[in-house]
Amino acid sequence: MSAGTDITVVHLMRHGEVANPDGILYGRLPGYHLSELGVRMAERVAEHLAPRDVTYVAASPLERAQETATPIAKAHGLELNTDERLIEADNVFQGKTFGVGDGALRRPGNWRHLVNPVRPSWGEPYVDQVVRMTAALHTAKDRARGHEAVLVSHQLPIWIVRSYVERRRLWHDPRRRQCTLASLTTFTFQGDRIVSVGYSEPARDLVPPHLLAGAKPVKGKGKAFGA
Repeated sequence: MSAGTDITVVHLMRHGEVANPDGILYGRLPGYHLSELGVRMAERVAEHLAPRDVTYVAASPLERAQETATPIAKAHGLELNTDERLIEADNVFQGKTFGVGDGALRRPGNWRHLVNPVRPSWGEPYVDQVVRMTAALHTAKDRARGHEAVLVSHQLPIWIVRSYVERRRLWHDPRRRQCTLASLTTFTFQGDRIVSVGYSEPARDLVPPHLLAGAKPVKGKGKAFGA
């Protein structure tokens, strides 16, 4: 098969559940690890992908992504690579609570960060996320050409690059993201061109109902939304 017609599959995986009892929007902060449930999610997806022809595994440098990717790399006897481009989106609310029912939108100090949802004004521009995530996808495609790759990242960057590929607007309602914990957003390349995008939830039965894609937010839960 020639380089222009080979089929390469790149799975963008969101990490598993994080131990975060205080409901902090942890963003890029260090020290946030998978919970016991998150470890089970990672192991479930590793089992799901074990029969697949995975030849390259990489993850965001953040602990939760590294810990999610480790059993996948181990199952295939592969080195786990770290790709800085897969990191969570930067956010000015990092280190704070910012979720349903916590009054964040009523605090005057936050208003200046919420004036432009199109950019967005509270964090890393969507266009910048597209650039780095697209580059990471193509690196994985080149490293695994003719086979499969797994990249472990975070909800917002995964959703943004999927939206770009599927030609949707980048600004959106965060509650409508289809990117549940430990989910796989799968890009299929023919040569260097993306020909399809798929989505699956191998650990769906382990995900708390209020955190499933499309679930209605619950007051007091899911405060670290979008991580």
